[in-house]
Amino acid sequence: MSLYLCVDCGGSKTSAAICDISGNIVGRGIGGPSNFAYLTPEEFISSVTVAVSNALKTCTSPLTEPVKLPPVDASPFDAAWFGVSGVDSPSAVAELTPHISTLLKIPPGPRLVVTNDIHLLASPLRIHPDVSYAVTVIAGTGSIAATLKESDGKLQELGRTGGWGWMLGDEGGGFYLGREAIRQILLEHDKASIGGPQPPHSYLATQILQGFGITDIMEILPIIHLPDPSTNKHLGPDSPPHLLMPKEKRLSSLSPLVFDAAFEHGDPLALRILRTCASHLASYIALLLSDGSHEAPRAVKAQESLISFGGSLVGIEAYRKLILDDLEQRGHVFRYVEFVGDPAAAGAVGLATSARVSRDGPV
Repeated sequence: MSLYLCVDCGGSKTSAAICDISGNIVGRGIGGPSNFAYLTPEEFISSVTVAVSNALKTCTSPLTEPVKLPPVDASPFDAAWFGVSGVDSPSAVAELTPHISTLLKIPPGPRLVVTNDIHLLASPLRIHPDVSYAVTVIAGTGSIAATLKESDGKLQELGRTGGWGWMLGDEGGGFYLGREAIRQILLEHDKASIGGPQPPHSYLATQILQGFGITDIMEILPIIHLPDPSTNKHLGPDSPPHLLMPKEKRLSSLSPLVFDAAFEHGDPLALRILRTCASHLASYIALLLSDGSHEAPRAVKAQESLISFGGSLVGIEAYRKLILDDLEQRGHVFRYVEFVGDPAAAGAVGLATSARVSRDGPV
């Protein structure tokens, strides 16, 4: 029996998938947040342990007995791939790998792959053999883009933009979108304060005010800037839900309201916010692309590449279209467009595919 594990470690949750040598998904599990940049190694391993343990419990392959982590004997997995948000350097990979190795009883080396989660989105390269380059884009809690090339069955990262976290960037991601919503509403208020036209009625603005339990947009500033609940002794279980969130989530939690207002209610303000965020993300993606005016050695041509999206925000087709339309206006039209809704499963199948090719040779 051969089992292959892939774990997608993100800012909102950890998703684990197990497949057999034929590429059939035989186990799934979910754990808590596992962005390595925000957690200690112990907190990271805790979330991963929950996700992988749950996947093992649901595994439909005939395990002879329940497997606990770390395993008592040999690892149940022939190979594992961890795509981890917040792992952005060789030193981060080197720091994290021993912890995962101990958890799974897989020695550091070719059987244990640890990369940034953006690499998981390059899996569609295997179904488009006429292209060798993938531009991968995540926009969920945060955002990041990268270019990857497949060579001899291995992925080589050519370039990367973003992934800096909510304090420094995450253009087009959930926090950035929520922040832009508040900024635009405040800007309209400021224009009216000097005698300009009053802001038109906005479904989005109304929903945000109601959600925060306020009637004046200026009341939002102390809410947004209030310290995290862990440092505020005056908060209790009966406090408003938004005050019990970490500071950054008070803004990222607004993104569903923006999408609903834009695409379900046609709110002009919400549509403008989404176009602004899509354009900012597109500008970062464009940094990875060759536009003909100057050549960077690792820039790729869109027409010779596929673009592969992942993450909750770009899971919304209308938002993906805004990004692609903006890129087209910049002269970048991709040969293929893919959305990977289940990166953990795609990565597990990719591991099994590579193992079959190594065993049997190319089909």
